[in-house]
Amino acid sequence: MELRQLRYMTAIAEYGNLGRAAKALYVSQPALSYALKQFETELGLRIFDRTPAGVVPTAAGREVLDAAAEAVAAADRVAAVADRHRHGQLLRVGFEASGAGELTTRARAEFARRRPNVRVGPKRFDWGGEAAALREGQVDVAFVWLPADLTGCRSIVVHTEPRVVGLPVGHRLAAREGVSVVETNGEPLMWTDKAPRPWVDWWAVNPRPDGSEPLWGPQNDNVEEMLEQVAAGAAICFAPQSMAAYYARPDLVWVPLTDAEPLRVALAWRGNDDSPLVRGFVEVVRELASM
Repeated sequence: MELRQLRYMTAIAEYGNLGRAAKALYVSQPALSYALKQFETELGLRIFDRTPAGVVPTAAGREVLDAAAEAVAAADRVAAVADRHRHGQLLRVGFEASGAGELTTRARAEFARRRPNVRVGPKRFDWGGEAAALREGQVDVAFVWLPADLTGCRSIVVHTEPRVVGLPVGHRLAAREGVSVVETNGEPLMWTDKAPRPWVDWWAVNPRPDGSEPLWGPQNDNVEEMLEQVAAGAAICFAPQSMAAYYARPDLVWVPLTDAEPLRVALAWRGNDDSPLVRGFVEVVRELASM
């Protein structure tokens, strides 16, 4: 059994589709399919059931995949320790899209100024992935968009910001100074199945203030895909206000949502991590957030 095989299996489980998993792994679909068959043969177990839509784990497969995910996370931690020894001290900071706005960049810069011998490695994740990456040890601290599963972690809310709706230029609502969530009910809304469902529903404001459900539009795997779909007129999107600056495009308009709960961003770190670097970064963020 090789670590590469375990990474393949966890990717297949994550995407539920061999084609999408192969694309994420940068391998061909036939090669991934062969690796899956070989892995199942080695174990003497069927890990996935094949369906017209893709693959789903078997009962035995779920346990195997849980163990595989633990092994992959442990290997990543080993690599991180080795990396720190090769290149000196390293603090890995996770974030999503625009993170905590300017606070994200200011905190990294101030921490680097105070600790010039420490390398600060920013690591961006898509839709809710920063919380899972923190729990799995892929990063040391993370700016997490709430709501999120922070089991086993400590956190402090360090940033809040209003939400906006992203629209294509020329949209019927694009010239407005503000838009109610209910006014977007008839518009297809971008969403993703890559994030936890509570996270998706919070961003979509589901249910709406009038009790209705959003009109679900195309899915996306990352910010860039989402914005391409919106610019093309296929759907609209809800986002934090900072994305209007961080992802400004001439074919998009960002309008404030007047009645959507603001985004809260937490700085989080693993509950058992009391390292000087993590403590130092938390201190910097606390100071900057209180200014």
